[in-house]
Amino acid sequence: MGFEDAPGRQPHECGHPAEGIGDATQEAHGELAMARLALDDGETEHAAVHVANAIFCEPRLPEAHEMLGVLAARTGDGGVSLYGPDERGGMFAGSAAALAHLRAAAGDFDRAFGGLAQVAAHEPHRPWGASAAWLGRDLTARLDADAFARSVLGMVQVLDDPVDEDHRAALAPFADLLRAMVAEHPGHGFLLWSGSSLMRRLDEMDDAVDWAFRAWTRDRSLEAAIMLGNAWRRVGRAADTEKLWASVLRDHPGDLDLHVDLGELLAAQGRFDEGLDWIERALASDPRHPKAAPAAHGVRWARDRDIAHLVALVDHLRHHPDHGYAHEILGRACSGPWLRHVPYPTEALTNTLRQLLDQVEPGDADIAITLSALEPPSALLAVRAAFPRFGLTVQSVPQPDAREPLRRGTWAVWRYAPGATEAEAVPEPPGTAAAEAVRGMAEASWPHPALAYDRAVLLSGYPLDDLLGVLAHPPAPDDTELGRTFARHEPALWIRMVQVWACLGIAHHRGDEPWAESVRRSVLVDLAFGPEDWVSDAALFALVATAWLVPEARVDVATAVATRFLDAEEAYRTREVTVLRSLAALVLATPEMPERVAELARERAAALDAED
Repeated sequence: MGFEDAPGRQPHECGHPAEGIGDATQEAHGELAMARLALDDGETEHAAVHVANAIFCEPRLPEAHEMLGVLAARTGDGGVSLYGPDERGGMFAGSAAALAHLRAAAGDFDRAFGGLAQVAAHEPHRPWGASAAWLGRDLTARLDADAFARSVLGMVQVLDDPVDEDHRAALAPFADLLRAMVAEHPGHGFLLWSGSSLMRRLDEMDDAVDWAFRAWTRDRSLEAAIMLGNAWRRVGRAADTEKLWASVLRDHPGDLDLHVDLGELLAAQGRFDEGLDWIERALASDPRHPKAAPAAHGVRWARDRDIAHLVALVDHLRHHPDHGYAHEILGRACSGPWLRHVPYPTEALTNTLRQLLDQVEPGDADIAITLSALEPPSALLAVRAAFPRFGLTVQSVPQPDAREPLRRGTWAVWRYAPGATEAEAVPEPPGTAAAEAVRGMAEASWPHPALAYDRAVLLSGYPLDDLLGVLAHPPAPDDTELGRTFARHEPALWIRMVQVWACLGIAHHRGDEPWAESVRRSVLVDLAFGPEDWVSDAALFALVATAWLVPEARVDVATAVATRFLDAEEAYRTREVTVLRSLAALVLATPEMPERVAELARERAAALDAED
């Protein structure tokens, strides 16, 4: 069963256990006041909704648990019928927790524990365990070991592996009860190996290894072998895991998941071909296995570092959207500029900006510097976002002239008056709605480029002129803690982010048009080959992200990215090209990129890293 927020409620509204506790408690009391009013009117079901909201806001609030007792007394079944799944089969976490407490009060501890365990797995940052006075070690005699083990296994299927360190304290009551159950049932194999899996997620590795080993030596079950191998692998015993799993597969040759696990274990040691052999055996047995094909692509990427393998994962997902393991591998595989995040600005202007912000607050200070050579207009835009009266003198414009578009096109963001060294914005400032939309979407990172492209579809309804306006007139960060951090410390990175997401939005403009003749393609290509700027590579990234998901665009995009990079390489022979490292990273992220260009990009990236 899935868990949901209450209607009209967002998860963060009630605060987080580590922050906003006062606000959460205050809101919980407000919900209880509404519950009392509903009870006074005889509306027990309405009151139950407000009590569930209060428990969600502050699971440990004594008054909320007292009100549960009042609800229980008003119904013939101890209040259990007041809470249940909605018409879609989902359930609000506060309602599920309330139901668990009511079941415990009625003596139905197996289902009470199972319900609260699922809530805790879905909302591990909230103190669900601490809210249950009945969840103590003396509960072991009242719990069925098999039912308890099933509930633990349900938790581990939801929890991250490992659980975020900040969330482990909230899950400690469940771990304490698990230890007590293992002590009560020391030879229960199912309990031991399922418990091992939970303790591994909580980074309690002594218990995780010990319990899995005991389960394996007792039952020799496939599940125990898998859990023992996972625990051993976590503590660095990869060789023992390999021997164990290889021996188990001789007795269980049909377990294709274990074929994949063993293959990935070997690949993690650099034994890529051996690992692929195990994974391909699984594929030969079942070409539609949900883990085998994604794992094979992931291992090939780790071995070759060829972007084609990650794009093959995206193609796999297009045909098998239910294969979540492909998403997981993509998220793990993508790292570095453009695959995972916006490149960090490296211009002399942005370096100066960081130094200024270390010394003075942003504002109207009179600051002026001289640059030896022209830099991208967006870098100056970033400096003036923090220091509007910033003065700049540029001593030279090395050739080839970065002010000149590489191709004449219809669409532009910057232009230079004859002889000028400061660019003028071509588009007008954007409308408020579009600026707010891009500001709300702008992030520095994404799990992988295809997902960044997908997310940006929310910008498809805004006028093209507004998205172009955002590129030259970016909105300021919002007035949140994160927004204030960007404004105070990283205004250049903020502008980088905004420009990237605006270009991703342009990539969805008139998305029904055939790619080759589309307006979105024309705009992005014109921007990519315009005056040298952050807008250039932001537009190229939007093209690349499109190519990840639109096969018919791949050759065209590869040609554009390769041409733009080679132009920059040529310019680099006689002058600095501050976006060259970014362009090299884009080449290596582009599907269908010719190998000679990819190899040149690798060499350039390595040379620039060596210079640093």
